[in-house]
Amino acid sequence: MMNKIRWGILGTGRIANDFAVSLGQLPDAELVAVGSRAAETAEAFGAKHHIPHRHASYENLASDSDVDVVYIAAPHPMHKTNSLLCLQGGKGVICEKPFTINAAEAAELADYARRYKLFLMEAMWTRFLPVMVKVRELLAQKAIGEVRAVMADFGFRARFDPQSRLFAPELGGGALLDVGVYVISFASMVLGPKAPLKVASLAQLGETGVDEQSSYILDYGDGVLASLFAAVRTQSPQEAVILGSEGRIRVHSQFYHATRITLSRNGRADQDIEAPFEGNGFNYEAAEVMRCLRSGRTESDVLPLDETLAVMQTMDRIRRPWGLRYPSE
Repeated sequence: MMNKIRWGILGTGRIANDFAVSLGQLPDAELVAVGSRAAETAEAFGAKHHIPHRHASYENLASDSDVDVVYIAAPHPMHKTNSLLCLQGGKGVICEKPFTINAAEAAELADYARRYKLFLMEAMWTRFLPVMVKVRELLAQKAIGEVRAVMADFGFRARFDPQSRLFAPELGGGALLDVGVYVISFASMVLGPKAPLKVASLAQLGETGVDEQSSYILDYGDGVLASLFAAVRTQSPQEAVILGSEGRIRVHSQFYHATRITLSRNGRADQDIEAPFEGNGFNYEAAEVMRCLRSGRTESDVLPLDETLAVMQTMDRIRRPWGLRYPSE
């Protein structure tokens, strides 16, 4: 029997709950600890998921000697502080997207993890799903020839609440950090991993000053472009299309956790390819973390830190012309 990787979860919200459920689907994972800012929520979350160590502070979780790696599920502005806290406790870390508020924070985390040879990865769960594995296989095989462009959108209509994480600047609100990161990371997977040469963007800033919808054109050189859209007040198809010199790949809605793609090649009938996933999907990124830890890796080759840093740099460049700065900056 393979030794189990012992997990801690920092945070007790919806996404922390989803991740806890996903760990229960992995026989080589053991969820041993949760950290919260209050004893009551730690106890409730621990009881729900049968977690033995229930810490009433993040500091206690970071210093728990029974934990190998921590999943960070706190609000955006706390990602850097909480990730660094756990790294300083000698833990591996997988931090929810967006990895941090800005590229400077991301670089600080990457520098620390590399200096002390600790595992660190952005929790871009989409990257590890079977459908994205298949997309990468098709691209490696040149199934659509040379890639010329990427189009992707992720928009939904949320009820306006100035206090919610989607609209409050102090919580890193707005479309860019919440869902724009998905389309930018997708473009990076296909066209990166280096940052684009040029960036152009437009945004509609709402009542609270954050982008309620925004569009981005990324130029990767040699005429290769990404055309991307994100919104928290406008519903969109939530699809992604990769255009090549000899065809295209369409990742069906909702592309960030799709189970089907269509391969269209010039002069041939379209081919639908099914790629279902098990569980709620978060189990695939958790499995990648454990694969890396067991092999002594401190970064994932599927989503290395340099690529995460490039994505954060791109998001900084996208919002700079809007004059959008978050209170924590």
